[in-house]
Amino acid sequence: MNYEPFKPAFGLSNRHFQTLYSALFVKDVYIKTEIEQFELDDGDFLECYWHNRDKTNQEKPIVVLFHGLAGSYKSAYIQGIMQALGHEGFSVVLMHFRGCADKQNRLPRAYHSGDTDDAKLLFAHLQKSYPNVTLFAVGYSLGGNMLLKMLGEFGNSSPLTAAVSVSAPMQLEVVANQMNRGFSKFYQAYLLEDLKKSLLQKYKLHDMKSFINIDEDSVKKLKIFWEFDDAYTAPIHGFNSAKDYYAKSSAKQFLNNIQTDTLIIQALDDPFMTPEVLPNDGEYSHKVELEIHAHGGHVGFVGGTFLNPKFYLEERIISYFKQFI
Repeated sequence: MNYEPFKPAFGLSNRHFQTLYSALFVKDVYIKTEIEQFELDDGDFLECYWHNRDKTNQEKPIVVLFHGLAGSYKSAYIQGIMQALGHEGFSVVLMHFRGCADKQNRLPRAYHSGDTDDAKLLFAHLQKSYPNVTLFAVGYSLGGNMLLKMLGEFGNSSPLTAAVSVSAPMQLEVVANQMNRGFSKFYQAYLLEDLKKSLLQKYKLHDMKSFINIDEDSVKKLKIFWEFDDAYTAPIHGFNSAKDYYAKSSAKQFLNNIQTDTLIIQALDDPFMTPEVLPNDGEYSHKVELEIHAHGGHVGFVGGTFLNPKFYLEERIISYFKQFI
C-alpha cells in the first residue's frame, strides 16, 4: 500500500452519511466558467464547461472531468474538484454527457455508462487544439466506468498521460441489483426521477413511442433501473436488452487492456455496489493502481470534521496528477 487510508470525519463513518454529506451540507461554490458547445458528428452536441482556461498558454495541463449519472456542473463533487484543480494551476473542462447541462440535446438518444464515442471525439479535438498539452481525466461513478472502458479501448494509443476513476460501477448488473436492495432503493428512486423527467421532455420534441414503443404513462411507471434500461437505454442505444447493455458496457472486462497510468479509488462500503464489482489480481494491467478503502461511501470520502470537512478525493487526485508533470 503506497497511500494513506482514508479516515472519515468523526460521526460520518456511515456509508450513507459519506454519500449524502456533500449534497446536503456543502454550499454551491461559484466557479467562473467558459461554456463551449462541442458539435458531434451525428448532429448532436455536448456542453463543455471550462475553468481556468488560458488560450495563450499552450502548455498548461488540462484535466477533463466526467460526471456521474444525472450529474452536472451543479454537483458538489464537480464544483469541488474544479476549484481545487484550478487553484493548482490546471485547466479544467467538464464534459457534460448529452442533455445533462442546461440544454436538452437534439436527438432522441441520451448517454449511457459505456458510451465512449463522444469522449473520444472530445480528446481528438483537444489534441488538435492543444498539441503540446498534457491531458488528464477524472471520471466519477458512471463517468468513471466510461473512462475506464475508454482507456481499455485506447490501449497503447491513449492521448492521456494519466487518469483517475472514482466509485465506478465496473460491473453494471451487480450495481443494478444492489440498487434495488434496502436503503439503496432511495438512491435508485432519486436518480430514476431525474432520468424519467429528462426522457419525458423528449416526448415533446420527438415521436418517442416510435423509437422505444412505450408511451409517457408507461415511462412514469418505471420503478427500477432494470425497467428503465430495458425500456429506453438499451433500445435507443442499440442494445438488445438491459442485460446486454450491462454486459457490454461494464468496465471491469477492459481493465487488462489499459496502458495509461490509472488510479482507481473505491470504497468497500459504497451503497451503490458490492465488492463483487472490484477486479481481482490478474484482472487489471500493471498500469492500474487499485486503491480500496474501508470507508468513503459513493463519491464521498469526507474527512476532517463535520463543520470543517476535508475532501480526500480532491487532495488525492491532485497529488496523483502532480507526479506526471
